[in-house]
Amino acid sequence: MQSTHDKNNIYFKDFYKENIGPKVDSLYLPIKRILDILFSLMLIILTFPIVMVTVVAVKCESHGPIFYKQVRVGLMGRKIVITKFRSMYMDAEKNGAQWAQKNDPRVTRVGKIIRRTRIDELPQLFSVLKGDLSLIGPRPERPNFTEEFSHKYPGFEKRLRIKPGLSGYAQINGGYDIDPGQKAKLDCYYINHLSFWIDVKIFISTIKIIFSGEGAR
Repeated sequence: MQSTHDKNNIYFKDFYKENIGPKVDSLYLPIKRILDILFSLMLIILTFPIVMVTVVAVKCESHGPIFYKQVRVGLMGRKIVITKFRSMYMDAEKNGAQWAQKNDPRVTRVGKIIRRTRIDELPQLFSVLKGDLSLIGPRPERPNFTEEFSHKYPGFEKRLRIKPGLSGYAQINGGYDIDPGQKAKLDCYYINHLSFWIDVKIFISTIKIIFSGEGAR
């Protein structure tokens, strides 16, 4: 597996974590965790044939590993490792981490398909089972981006008060290339209105986006 993260860049200054605020406390959270386990298990089983086809496609198209790992920022600033199907050419970030962009030239042909359909995210279902991620929640960012955005967009770190997810309120209302400040506002709206019904709405909207190809990176 390929790691695209610089281990020297994963630590936060003390004041950064102090600005996160208190962890979200809701009676819905235990139910949300049970739903995460049940649905992630179901999706792992249902998508197994797709996963096997993707493994072959990624390996055949370009040189390099099938999967890659990245360090991201999870609940309350804790570092987590997520795994995705590799969708970029090797050494795509040799000059450092870059914010994803539309029609990104670093993305392979297979990568464009699995990104548009969110297939590249399927390995993260195991992170949901483990408890690092939720099916629904703010998308986790890399530590260097999180630190940068928390200074540039005050309040960005408030997203860390809840467990990150595979899809979130910001993704269904703006996609992956919206302004980080706007993303923070949308994610904070989700946190302030956390409920079973908003999760259902996000889940259904995510399915629609997958089949329509909207918001592809």
